Amino acid sequence: MNRSYSKKQIGLAVAWGILSGAARAQDQNPDGRAYVYDTRDTVIKSGYGLCWHTGFGPPPPPGPECDPNYVAYVAPPVAKAAPAARAAPPMQVAALTPPAPKFVAEKLTLDADALFDFDKATLRPAGRDALDTFIGKLKDVSPETIMAIGHADRIGSDRYNQHLSEQRVASVKDYMVSRGVEPNRVYTQGKGETQPVTKAGDCVGPKSAKIIACLQPDRRVEIELIGTKIVP
Repeated sequence: MNRSYSKKQIGLAVAWGILSGAARAQDQNPDGRAYVYDTRDTVIKSGYGLCWHTGFGPPPPPGPECDPNYVAYVAPPVAKAAPAARAAPPMQVAALTPPAPKFVAEKLTLDADALFDFDKATLRPAGRDALDTFIGKLKDVSPETIMAIGHADRIGSDRYNQHLSEQRVASVKDYMVSRGVEPNRVYTQGKGETQPVTKAGDCVGPKSAKIIACLQPDRRVEIELIGTKIVP
């Protein structure tokens, strides 16, 4: 007997066959895969190129394998954030370095006749003025050592001249200490007639006013300062 089928009946039959195959695929899908696979482990597709979903769980997101019209999503470029403004570096405060001290060495030779009367160890007013000038130079200096050395001429005995030179530098130290100089900074020494400035043949003859005037450079007091000075 010949039977004629309508297009609707044919379509239902195809759909039924596919669904039946899908049902059988579901029976063979113990792992719960999302798509229906055939016996060759190939995903079954419809006539439109779409993969058949097994019904297990939500369908996977579309991809080129199961969607012929798939267009890959391209994320829009992320705008680069403007670089943050660099904070100004903290102001550097220069360390206050104390000024370096400067070594000071100064030597002063004073005429003993300007400091003392002849054959005396008491300071004259002119001698005190000369020492005040020297002491005034110490206001910006930190003295380490002040050495005062007394000298005498050759008139008189060696012993007497030695004693006179020691008395004169002692008077110099006492005056400097009275003007504020630390006593432990001042050292004194008497050399007597042992270190004359004049030469042996310069002042020849017995004691006289002429010889006394000629030997004047030998009667002296030398003051030597060693210390440091703050340089601004």
